[in-house]
Amino acid sequence: MTQPSSPPSQRVAVLGAGPMGLAVAYQLVLDGHRPVVFEADDRVGGMTAAFDFSGLQIERYYHFHCISDAAFLQVLNELGLSSKMHWVATKMGYWYQGRLQPWGNPMALLRFKGLGWIAKFRYGLHAFLSTKRDDWKPLDHVDAVGWIKRWVGAEAYEVLWRRLFEYKFYDYSSNLSAAWIWSRIRRIGRSRYNLFKEKLGYLEGGSQTLLDALKAAIEAKGGEIRLSSPVSRVVIEEGCVRGLQTASGLESFDKVVSTVPLPYVPRLVPDLPAPILERFAALKNIAVVCVIAKLRKPLTENFWLNINDPEMDIPGLVEYSNLRPLDPHVLYVPFYMPGEHPKYRDTDEIFLSKVRSYCMKINPALTEDDFVDMRASRYRFAQPICEPGYLDRLPPAALPVPGLWVADTSHYYPEDRGISESIGFGRLLARSAAAAKLADSPT
Repeated sequence: MTQPSSPPSQRVAVLGAGPMGLAVAYQLVLDGHRPVVFEADDRVGGMTAAFDFSGLQIERYYHFHCISDAAFLQVLNELGLSSKMHWVATKMGYWYQGRLQPWGNPMALLRFKGLGWIAKFRYGLHAFLSTKRDDWKPLDHVDAVGWIKRWVGAEAYEVLWRRLFEYKFYDYSSNLSAAWIWSRIRRIGRSRYNLFKEKLGYLEGGSQTLLDALKAAIEAKGGEIRLSSPVSRVVIEEGCVRGLQTASGLESFDKVVSTVPLPYVPRLVPDLPAPILERFAALKNIAVVCVIAKLRKPLTENFWLNINDPEMDIPGLVEYSNLRPLDPHVLYVPFYMPGEHPKYRDTDEIFLSKVRSYCMKINPALTEDDFVDMRASRYRFAQPICEPGYLDRLPPAALPVPGLWVADTSHYYPEDRGISESIGFGRLLARSAAAAKLADSPT
């Protein structure tokens, strides 16, 4: 019997070596293709990349894993890393009216000081039903603030939600998709292993363990990863992708898959049809200045601390050491804001000073001497701003140019940006790109 022939091997350029780009390249090499990954940074990882924090290799931006992260857990198993995954019963807190309170379970809600009984009931019912909902499409064109207010009421919105919106999205907070916010409620709600306890996960060595394994698997199967190699242009000739322009000149590829933030696309692919370029230009993103600190002692016992305090311009902070054991204690404090906001131009020291002040207010036992080291990292396109009807505005990943696919974390809307979502979408993107018919050669 004649065996079916294997699909021809394709030479595919992958732009960006974050989790999505690595997942694209990983799936391509598994399927017998020859990807070349181009990364402008000097390391793989994107927002998951690690840095040397005074002898500790750790991510510049915090990451955690939920028991529902199927794509992430699958790739760990394929790479032989499952034994390095650890699950921890974590706690959540709420800083409100100068008081640190437990949060994140029904008993904490009932005991929460500063909220009436009716408001507590409405808030709890909304959270419970959100974790049970699967069909998000009815929420796609719904405004998030109005949706939440209708469910929880004005009192619970004011106490528990308003500042979280305003100190992450600022002027955009009144025009966000309810489907997008719902997905965040559901993900954390489904991380519980019972009604009263949540369980989150960390990987030994952090995200770098996965990044290194993906890089090694790609290279072992014939793929190539080029670091410190920015791409200046995706070359389109006669309506089809022909290759890339880099510092080394023009390099030909069968196909190009871009996973860099969408705001870079008009500059990278200026020859796209004007209506497509306009859709990319209209997309908005939130920036982040993320402070990471080493402390001699814990700030609280919580992994995540929500904050509603008129003297603190943050929606919350993450005590990473209450998930992954580290010594000294490690804390992340993200300041989200639109990239055009004047505050984004403030010096690092301004943000470091705020963190010291906020931490000593939350835990008066802390002193200046307890801050062993602090750093600030910035990312201009940290998160897309998903307005109602976001899918209608988002250009499709398969653009109307044969041989070209463009996607970032926006494309798995309404899910929040995350390693698992990026891996799952990246593998689907690789299969889609590989299955598409190759563009004919120019005549």
